[in-house]
Amino acid sequence: MTVEVTEVFEEHRPVLDGVAYRMLGRVADAEDVVQEAWLRWSAVDHAQVREPRAYLVRITTRLAIDRLRQAQSRREAYVGSWLPEPLVTDLAPAPAARQQDGAERVMLAESVSMAVLVVLESLSPLERAVFVLREAFGFPYAEIAETLERGEPAVRQLAGRARRHVAERKPRFEVDPELQRDLTERFLKAATEGDVQGLVSVLAPDVRMVSDSADGAKAPRRVILGADKVSRFLAAVAPEGAQDPAFGFRLLELNGGPAALVTYEGRPDTVFSLDVADGLVQAVYVNRNPGKLAHLEGAGE
Repeated sequence: MTVEVTEVFEEHRPVLDGVAYRMLGRVADAEDVVQEAWLRWSAVDHAQVREPRAYLVRITTRLAIDRLRQAQSRREAYVGSWLPEPLVTDLAPAPAARQQDGAERVMLAESVSMAVLVVLESLSPLERAVFVLREAFGFPYAEIAETLERGEPAVRQLAGRARRHVAERKPRFEVDPELQRDLTERFLKAATEGDVQGLVSVLAPDVRMVSDSADGAKAPRRVILGADKVSRFLAAVAPEGAQDPAFGFRLLELNGGPAALVTYEGRPDTVFSLDVADGLVQAVYVNRNPGKLAHLEGAGE
């Protein structure tokens, strides 16, 4: 194995990681898919590969589709709501790119946001692959068609169907990061103190709260609707005493936006991810599934 072969793979790894995570919604599953792509890349005759990036994305996408098809049956039998695994992100532009406008950063943040990933769960594996490759990474239709072994007209139809589906369900986003962070801080303070009025002041009247839990971690199995119900529920389950040293609270960037991480005795316990628009929290995603939070230990410290 030459150093060049490894360097080529590492050069394209960020794109492969991005495709795999957006396809699967699980960090561990994405890592497994990219590792399998590496094994296949290391075994191929590289002299026959004219475009390494296209080849690697093609392998990764096909592996992700296969895994997603296997996972969908398990998710259909999942008790309660299924949420994607929170992803630690750092979307600050590189120094050389700081003069560019923020459009690219906003698009990247939206494509990996919890809200959009939840919508993508309702697409078929092929629709999801086309949407991710086209909308998040800008691949041409011809290349996507080759990746999926479909005709280009069929791929365009899949893209149109997926785009319409996402547009119908895609939430609005607040693009001001300072406002996002301010609302997240106010939400976390009110939630940990059991302050119903403080919560109502930051929640949209028709706010939704979606929870994901497993392995004994308690959370509502049904979506809670409305500022009054959401605020009262959160106030009722607030930790007994915000000063309890066993609990820790911190903000960090997850899925392209501010999120609140609650730890218990140093271990990740709960993640609150918020959709913010029109100066209010439109949706609250509560993840208490231990299997989806373990990788966050030490994050944001």
